[in-house]
Amino acid sequence: FSGPFTDVVTTNLKLRNPSDRKVCFKVKTTAPRRYCVRPNSGIIDPGSSVIVSVMLQPFDYDPNEKSKHKFMVQTTYAPPNISDMEAVWKEAKPDELMDSKLRCVFEMPNENDKLNDIDASKPAPVLNTSKQDGPMPKPHSVSLNDTETRKLVEECKRLQAEIMKLTDENRHLRDEGLRLRKVAHSDKSGSPTALALRDNGSNSLPSLLVVIAAIFIGFFLGKFIL
Repeated sequence: FSGPFTDVVTTNLKLRNPSDRKVCFKVKTTAPRRYCVRPNSGIIDPGSSVIVSVMLQPFDYDPNEKSKHKFMVQTTYAPPNISDMEAVWKEAKPDELMDSKLRCVFEMPNENDKLNDIDASKPAPVLNTSKQDGPMPKPHSVSLNDTETRKLVEECKRLQAEIMKLTDENRHLRDEGLRLRKVAHSDKSGSPTALALRDNGSNSLPSLLVVIAAIFIGFFLGKFIL
């Protein structure tokens, strides 16, 4: 039996009948709890053979312990009419029985065999796949693009807020200019103060419109770039 003995180890025993008569056989062992034998008895026709499987149950192997397990194969010629195998063995005379004794041997695989088995079980390594498929993209380049995109989106939001704020201020100044014009028209005395206020209100509108137009142009340019 070849180890390791952490699982069931099976060894086949071949029995051949070289005679011209049927032969009954029976397999016995000194350690019946440690082995499972299938079949453990039967009949072999003349010139035929039978394979007997001997299964060793798992156990803690000690290389310093000598094996004392033995097997014995008993055989006898089968009577003409066989109705009960147990009766055949009970009625058989000692001089009609033949037996063969076998001693069990336990062997552990060599270290070289273990290394060969391990190397054979390992999958073949795949080399240079990254070089053949081309360089992999760097992960930090993707993160930089995402950061730039977020910055541009935030800048667009800030520009929109500025535009809304300037629009409100423009509306307020326009209302104030209309109010000043009404005051100027209603002022019959034509005082220099009313005229100065009217001129200031009218002059502030073009400059404010220029600023708003510049912001709109920058916003649309930024959106086009995105």
